[in-house]
Amino acid sequence: MHANPLHLLLPLTFVSACITSAFAAEELVDAKKTAVDLAPKTVISAENLKASNVVRVNVTSQAYDFSRPWSKRAPASKHALGAVLEGKRVLVTAECVANATYVELETPNGELKQAATVESVDYEANLALLKPETGSVLEGCSGLPLVRAKVGDSLSVWQLEANGNRMASTGQMTTAEVSRYPIDESSFLVYRVSVPLQMRDGSATLPVVKDGKLAGMLLRYDSATNLLDVIPSPVIEHFLRDSLKRPYEGFPRLGLAFGPTKDPQLRQYLKLDQHKGGVLVTQTLPKGPAADAGIEKGDILLEIDGNPLDSNGNYLDPDYGRISFAHLVCTRHFERDSLPVKIVRNGKAEERKVTIARRHPEQFLSEPYVFDKAPRYHVLGGLVFQELSRTYLKEFGSDWVHKAPMELLNIDRTQSEMENDKRERVVFIGRVLPSQVTIGYEGVRYQVVRSINGVPLKSLADMPKALSALQGEDHIIELASEPFKLFIDAKAATEIAPSLQRSYRIPALNNVE
Repeated sequence: MHANPLHLLLPLTFVSACITSAFAAEELVDAKKTAVDLAPKTVISAENLKASNVVRVNVTSQAYDFSRPWSKRAPASKHALGAVLEGKRVLVTAECVANATYVELETPNGELKQAATVESVDYEANLALLKPETGSVLEGCSGLPLVRAKVGDSLSVWQLEANGNRMASTGQMTTAEVSRYPIDESSFLVYRVSVPLQMRDGSATLPVVKDGKLAGMLLRYDSATNLLDVIPSPVIEHFLRDSLKRPYEGFPRLGLAFGPTKDPQLRQYLKLDQHKGGVLVTQTLPKGPAADAGIEKGDILLEIDGNPLDSNGNYLDPDYGRISFAHLVCTRHFERDSLPVKIVRNGKAEERKVTIARRHPEQFLSEPYVFDKAPRYHVLGGLVFQELSRTYLKEFGSDWVHKAPMELLNIDRTQSEMENDKRERVVFIGRVLPSQVTIGYEGVRYQVVRSINGVPLKSLADMPKALSALQGEDHIIELASEPFKLFIDAKAATEIAPSLQRSYRIPALNNVE
């Protein structure tokens, strides 16, 4: 049995090829392919801009090049429309400020610009909170209160014309469901709105409003169907509440994957004849919340916090009807909440208490995303040692799930099953720079490294210790597959280090902090 990836409560499964970048920007319609703007619109004049509670957000970003981890890519510009909240803070999507080097707020009419800082960011929920360095750019803005929307409600997408006038495109909310977010394994509540929309410069982030209150922020737009996915106010409310805490906690999970139990034969085999609904636990995260509570693979999850589950893993939500229990756990509850859970094991009902928690990206063998920080690396004689991450694998392009090295892909998608793996990260050889030391080793690129000089590499932080354990003239590098061992002349590697730096413009030969 395999869990529906939209309903996974923890990043445990491999992601399909439909997700092609750290942020699925291709799902936002290209400005050159705009839809005909047929939706009802209201234009607000420049005289009312101060009360509009929106600001332009201009971002300069520069991502790291994970195939050459000591360098950055060319700077890029992003433009968005931020929603001003109570307390003089501005809400945008996290993808808008990823790898930002400079953030600027601008009044709708362009007369005033001010620098801003990122106060809080959650890449899984795709939300970020900005704070201007001074308050004058938000002068006159009272802030948008949040409001929850329901299916059938009329929602408006706010945009700005070039002259600063605000334009609203209005459509009907058709669905509320748990769906994927840009970070591959993240699934949260999504509002779906039917509205033709013209995407303009600055449409990376757009407020979605109900009766003058903020109902959500643009997540993605499909011009072919005129369907808009919205990060809804319940997710925003959770993010804002967590933003008041230091350190930021984020959205918790149960730490398990599950499969449906609709098949009558399966239900009979699982001894579910006397019970309604329930889903089959197909995997638990070692040392995760569910495992710590005694829940095991093969158990049947019947009820969470008093809410019965059907055979698809849905519960009856008071606001949105039948919906995945992922929403119940990660959005309606918070870090360290203790939830009563009813399970069936061998036909007998049992109860557990699960203390839910977020699994931070640093807790993965292969980090699901890396933003706002340099990738770690170490160059030894031309061998470039790196740590595996999903961001690195996506360097292989839109079809990375087929083009990235198979061994690294397998580790990334099965890492949660490596119960006895004592590594904190997976260290591998990302590049082989031609040098007199690496002659004959051109084919060892992408090989996983187990140890150096007999010292196991739990992460690149162990590299200095491993190199200092040199016992002869050569560093002995143990690999996970053929040729299994490499021998690097330690003296020669030290001697050629300056020329490597000059030839390949490497500012420093290591970044392992």
